[in-house]
Amino acid sequence: MFTPPTLPAFGYSLVSLAVGAIGAALGYVVNLPLYMLTGPALLVSVLSLFGFRLGIVPLLRDIAFLFIGIGIGAGVNADAAAAMLRWPLAFLALAVMLVVAMVLCRALLVRAFGFDQRSAVLASAPGHLSFVIALSETYGVNLTRVTVAQSVRVLLLTLTVPAIAALMGLDMTQGMTPSGEILGAGYIAVLVVLSLAAGWVLERLRVPAPLLIGAMLVSSVGHLSDLAPGVLEPKITMACLVTMGTLIGSRFGGTSPAMLFRYAGGGVAITALTTVLAVGFAVPVSMFLDMPLPHVLVAFAPGGLETMIVMGAVLGANPGFVAASHVGRLLILSVLIPMMAARAGGGMTPSEGHDG
Repeated sequence: MFTPPTLPAFGYSLVSLAVGAIGAALGYVVNLPLYMLTGPALLVSVLSLFGFRLGIVPLLRDIAFLFIGIGIGAGVNADAAAAMLRWPLAFLALAVMLVVAMVLCRALLVRAFGFDQRSAVLASAPGHLSFVIALSETYGVNLTRVTVAQSVRVLLLTLTVPAIAALMGLDMTQGMTPSGEILGAGYIAVLVVLSLAAGWVLERLRVPAPLLIGAMLVSSVGHLSDLAPGVLEPKITMACLVTMGTLIGSRFGGTSPAMLFRYAGGGVAITALTTVLAVGFAVPVSMFLDMPLPHVLVAFAPGGLETMIVMGAVLGANPGFVAASHVGRLLILSVLIPMMAARAGGGMTPSEGHDG
């Protein structure tokens, strides 16, 4: 955690954040849902595709995750904690959905887009991108094809989940900057230190996004016990959302428009299929848990873990439920992906080849 960046790397990160801020401003002008996240994601994606070197160094990324976690934890209340007792059915439904999604998406990629079996398994995984890339390199599959399909999934869900929520009539502006007493500097300092300690422990336990989850846990305990009353300064929340949007858009660095057009079709198709499945499974779960459908949907949506947790907070969903669902998704995929990849046939189709 917190690896010091070199001066040039820090400089291009600041330039990237400035571009992200411009994207947020443009998103505000055109009334994009959750514009502080989707605006930077769109603009940075487009510029990255055309060769601009944009990205965020790990230090700034980790700082953003830390404060996002603290901010989300501030939304935890007694009602949210009590709902934990009703979650096991949701996790069972989530596990079944993931198996169904990977089986159907693999078949779709093989039959409609010419993927070989193993590449199709890795490209269809609804999450765990870094794990998928590592396995792709191990198996020697077409890494570009898998990465583009996965990156398209993350970007599309970043853009479509807020749009769907807006079509449902949900107001996301309040969730972006929750009202309440602003946390004092002393409280924030204590939360940061404790969050770093929790993140360090979770990292040793190999929990995904340890800083984000650790900060959420620490902040949740602090707010439930009234030891850390108040919410983060809205400007900090806004800056963190811009950082996340910029980070999402920078996934397309090194991908040319030609590569995108060649391989994006599979990514769009599996994103649409998994979204339909997520809705289909979220409906009965939302009825059983007596939760609004958009809240369960964002917990089941196969997007980036950090992004979906943030969106859940913006939508006013139970932060613990959303976080637990997405961490559970990655844990299930940690077993499911290698198992399905090992059972799949190796090798690429002759027409596929490597892209260097």
